Amino acid sequence: MSRADLDPAQERTGSTRRTAQETTGRTAQEGTGQRIPLHRHGSLLLNELRTTLRRWRTLALLGVLAAVPVLVGIAVRIETGDGGSTGGGGGAGEGPAFISQITNNGLFLVFTALAATLPFFLPMAVGVIAGDAIAGEAGAGTLRYLLVAPAGRTRLLLTKYATTLAFCLLATLVVAVSALTVGALLFPLGELTTISGTRISFTEGLGRALLIALVVAASLTGVAALGLFVSTLTNSGIAAMATTVGLLITVQILDQIPQLDAIHPYLFSHHWLSFADLMREPVYWDDLVKNLGLQALYAAVFGSAAWARFTTKDITA
Repeated sequence: MSRADLDPAQERTGSTRRTAQETTGRTAQEGTGQRIPLHRHGSLLLNELRTTLRRWRTLALLGVLAAVPVLVGIAVRIETGDGGSTGGGGGAGEGPAFISQITNNGLFLVFTALAATLPFFLPMAVGVIAGDAIAGEAGAGTLRYLLVAPAGRTRLLLTKYATTLAFCLLATLVVAVSALTVGALLFPLGELTTISGTRISFTEGLGRALLIALVVAASLTGVAALGLFVSTLTNSGIAAMATTVGLLITVQILDQIPQLDAIHPYLFSHHWLSFADLMREPVYWDDLVKNLGLQALYAAVFGSAAWARFTTKDITA
C-alpha cells in the first residue's frame, strides 16, 4: 500500500509510532547522563507543526479566514463603485470604523479585516486547534505513543501549546496578507491618516499593520490556553472543540450585557479591539497593556490547570 492510500489518521498513527520508536532508542542516552542534541528536542515540535498544517480541517479554517478580507473588500468596492468614499473618519477608535477609510487607502482593509475576524472567526479557529490538541490524540489512540520517553507529559503539553500559538500567528498573518493583497488590487495605496488625524507614510503604515497583527495574535493566547485545558478534560476531540467554542461565545455574550459591566474588564475578549489604539498619534498604550496582561494571566492560569490535569490524568488511549 502506498503512502497516498493512507487516510490522515493512519498516516498520523504511523508517524507517531515511528517517533516513539526513535525516542525509545534514545532513552539509554538519558540513563547514562549523555546530553540529547537540541535538534532532537525540536523534532517533536516540528512533527506537530507539520501534522497540524497538513490537516484538511486546518487548511479549511485558514481558507475561511483568507476569504473574509476578500468579501469585505469586494463589498466595499461595490458600495463605492463610483469612486466615492464611505465617509467618516473612524475617530471613535473602534475597529470597524476603519471601513470608512478603505476607499482612500487599501491598507485600512488590513485593520478592518482583523477587526472583523477577531471577535469570532480567529478565536473560533484557535479554539478548534487547541481543543483538539490533546483530546484529538486520545480519541485517535495516538496519545500513548506521543508520551514515550523522553518526551514526557510536560514537554508534550508545552509542544501542543507552542503549536497552537504558532497557529495563532499564522492565522492572523493569513488574514493580514489576504487583506493587504485585496486592498492593493482594489484600492489606492499611499500615505494614510491615523485616527488622531495625523499623516504617516505608507512604510510606517505597513510597520503598524505588522505590529497590529502581532498584537492580535498575542490576544489569542488566552483562548489557546483555555482550549488546551478543556482538551485535557475529555478524550473526545469534537467535544473539546465544541466546548471551547461554546465558552468563547458565552464570554462574548457576557461582554455585551451592560448589567455585568463589573466583570467585563476580566473577560479575555474585553480589550481585543484595543489594537486600534496603535493607529493613534501618539499611541495609546493603556488598553493595549491591559489586554496583553490579561492574556498572560489567562495563559498562566489555564496553562497551569492544563498541566495539573494532564500530568495526573490516566492515559488509556
